[in-house]
Amino acid sequence: MLGVLAALLGVIAIFLVFCLLIFLGVTWYESSKAEIPPGIANPKILLTSHTVSTGAFILGDILEKLGIMNSTRLIQFLEKMFVPKRKEDPEVFKKDLQFDGVPVRVYQPRSPSVGGRKGVVFFHGGGFMSGSIDLYDTLCGYLTKNSGAVVVSVGYRLAPEHRCPAAFDDCLKATVHFLKTAQEHGVDPSSVIICGDSAGGNLTAGVCQGLVGLADISKPLAQVMIYPLLQMADFNTPSYQRNKNVPLLFQERAAYFSLTYIGADLSLSKEMIKGSHVSPEIREKLGKWLSYEEFQVKDYKPHIMAPFNKGVYENVKKALELPCSPLFSDDAVIRQLPKAYILTCEFDVLRDDGILYKKRLEDNGVPVTWFHVKDGFHGIISFFDQPEVVSGKLAVDNIITYIKNL
Repeated sequence: MLGVLAALLGVIAIFLVFCLLIFLGVTWYESSKAEIPPGIANPKILLTSHTVSTGAFILGDILEKLGIMNSTRLIQFLEKMFVPKRKEDPEVFKKDLQFDGVPVRVYQPRSPSVGGRKGVVFFHGGGFMSGSIDLYDTLCGYLTKNSGAVVVSVGYRLAPEHRCPAAFDDCLKATVHFLKTAQEHGVDPSSVIICGDSAGGNLTAGVCQGLVGLADISKPLAQVMIYPLLQMADFNTPSYQRNKNVPLLFQERAAYFSLTYIGADLSLSKEMIKGSHVSPEIREKLGKWLSYEEFQVKDYKPHIMAPFNKGVYENVKKALELPCSPLFSDDAVIRQLPKAYILTCEFDVLRDDGILYKKRLEDNGVPVTWFHVKDGFHGIISFFDQPEVVSGKLAVDNIITYIKNL
């Protein structure tokens, strides 16, 4: 009997090792598809991070097909498991609160201040599907300590359980609450900055536009958008074409995040990338904007979108409206927005989203400060506390300098 049990355990062990080897092989194969262009910052760190995230997505797909766990929940679970242990800084006071039912973490400098401080409302990135207050804890603490501002990190609801506009609604509610109660946190209500990276940059632009029509509250002093996603129409801008396989955000993954956020059928991803969902009106706008000198770059071939498909459009039209695509809002709204800071990275599919929005703001008389990380990749500020990633820290410090000088 013991011999049979030992043999069975041996077979199971061999099977598990076999499965592990297949998993590692698939992960290596998929991650090897990534392109690491010459001149990009910290290629080894970037490739390692990409391999780990690729393995997590593959494992999630396997578990989802087996009916064990939703792939997104696995990513969220792994983030919680491996989030860096919080280091308490004696110079920063932190408190978890609720702003109009939305969880937030408030960071306050312990140093004395004469008069009201600046305030920063921060929306984290993660493709609307991941990221958290805890994951961005170190960054927000650093922002507070070095800018002297009170930072409010917002824990908005995530897709796919909570689809658009849940994240936008949470961010808008938390922002309005803070603008109304800023003085209770030692903040001058007229000195509040809205800030976010990636998907959080999208939410930053959307919230600032959403505030335009609201009365009886102070308007934001500025908006800070860090490699923001600002449109879900053209997935073949020059930066998408050049960087479509550059980590940490692929062209296909950007479309996947967009479809998941709006709750549309993921099988429409290829149609979305081809542009068959884009209405004639928006095609005309994109054609005009992409004719600007900034987009006449070497090796760029203007992408001819697939013929307009009304059926696809009807399924994903939310992606072309506010809050998903703040780039396409009317001039009447754009010209009422606060001054802006936009950070872009050269090796990022979203580079041109930031540049297009910069042009739209400037054309409507909104002052813009643009900081371009020439060797940067999508997500680089998440590595700001790693000494080897010099560009990440320089980017964060540049944002802090902008906030301090407002």
